[in-house]
Amino acid sequence: MGAFSVSIEKENQLAQRMAALGVREAEIEESFVRSGGHGGQNVNKVSTCVMLIHRPTGVQVKCQETRQQGLNRFIARRLLLDKIEERKNGFVAAQRAEIEKIRRQKRKRSRRAKNKMLADKSHHAGKKAARRSVAPE
Repeated sequence: MGAFSVSIEKENQLAQRMAALGVREAEIEESFVRSGGHGGQNVNKVSTCVMLIHRPTGVQVKCQETRQQGLNRFIARRLLLDKIEERKNGFVAAQRAEIEKIRRQKRKRSRRAKNKMLADKSHHAGKKAARRSVAPE
């Protein structure tokens, strides 16, 4: 086994993917912090959470999926490559457009649109009231 606690094949695949995207190990800034959540004493005492920053693009990733630092280092690199690949392929623009669409849908109605909607509701309620049968007294 090499630098990470995964098989050599997986390390080689990671290295090939890094080379294909043009990411070098020297461009990655790696730091370790304490994780949170499940894991007990191991999590509280050992810095198993891995933070990676790709300096040229400014992409930042944090991984604390497992209790093993070596495995978290490997997973963090995969996540970093995913983000860099998305940015290069233009998926970021599509995601931003989707977020903006949801924002527009959630936005408060204008006063004019709200008054029109309420008028339509009132008109519809009047039509329904006219359809009701008159009950004898």
